[in-house]
Amino acid sequence: MQCFAITCLVSILWLLVGYSLAFSEGSAFVGGLSNIFMGQILEGTMSGDIPESVFSMFQLTFAIITPALIVGGFAERMRFSSMLLFSGLWSLVVYSPVTHWVWGGGWLSDMEWLVGVEGAALMDFAGGTVVHVNAGVAALVAALVMGARKGFPGSPMPPHNMTMAITGAGMLWVGWFGFNAGSALAANGDAGMAMLATHMSAAAGALTWMVCEWLRFGKPSALGAVTGMVAGLGTITPASGFVGPAGGLVIGIAAGIVCFNMTVFLKNKMHIDDSLDVFPVHGVGGALGTILAAVFASTSLGWFSGQGLAEGMTMMSQVTVQIVGVLATAAYCAIVTYGLLKLVDAMLGLRVTPDEETEGLDLNQHNERGYDM
Repeated sequence: MQCFAITCLVSILWLLVGYSLAFSEGSAFVGGLSNIFMGQILEGTMSGDIPESVFSMFQLTFAIITPALIVGGFAERMRFSSMLLFSGLWSLVVYSPVTHWVWGGGWLSDMEWLVGVEGAALMDFAGGTVVHVNAGVAALVAALVMGARKGFPGSPMPPHNMTMAITGAGMLWVGWFGFNAGSALAANGDAGMAMLATHMSAAAGALTWMVCEWLRFGKPSALGAVTGMVAGLGTITPASGFVGPAGGLVIGIAAGIVCFNMTVFLKNKMHIDDSLDVFPVHGVGGALGTILAAVFASTSLGWFSGQGLAEGMTMMSQVTVQIVGVLATAAYCAIVTYGLLKLVDAMLGLRVTPDEETEGLDLNQHNERGYDM
């Protein structure tokens, strides 16, 4: 219900002002208001080689999924009204500006001042910073502000239906091709290579996470396999248009190892109840993939390389740009997300009562009583 409602809410906000803030001409920080209600998009209006109506609709899918990912950080705890208000505000004051930084002509698309190379820009093909670092950091902040669910970490809290979880993961794997390959904005070799690298990273991430579980806990789990797959997908996302399939393989292996260990650390050591591991999987994976994009884009790596760096850019200068992009996104997102959560808490209250949490949000927030089968 929360993700479904976010889909509807963000769609309307994107039409009203979100798309304009992200992609209209404005400052280096945020776009202007020249395209509110998408008033400048006509039947024949083009964005590059495709109709702008197609481009805006494609970008809307990114705008929807990002706040929906954050839900995983506070699952089973937040009031529905508070979730709606927070998600709407966050999409306008965090997502749209960061999108403008990276893809809308903002400051991260012009980094000559940092490395002294004309044309230097953050390499983020399909949303490593815009989607995954953004959502992961916001989820971590939300989990810290909200506090843990009742019983965490002492009581096991597995998914209630692993069959449905794996079914959803399969849909997600295939659907991810739309994000990554689609970011080529054409049905061509760039899209095909992005899809191939994406698939290899997902497969490698799943297998690597399984091995990590096997070695640490004695058995590989179905939940671990699908979580590793998501880690591989999230980590390859920023690099998918810049690396080859062998590079995707290595990035997927790195995702499985790094994201698995970060997940264990966050839950078992830090006792932070990020319910769906949004920060260790998406946030850390997105940051890792954004940095590795600069490494494996270099043609000097042979089989593992991609299309090469921009003219005049060395691997280390591009890595510097990538790190600045990750840190800037994380810092801005963390500060503003914290402020928004505190604002919503003051206005509506963030968390349901302990009795409501025990009863379950399905019942007390939505009157969904379930049916005997």
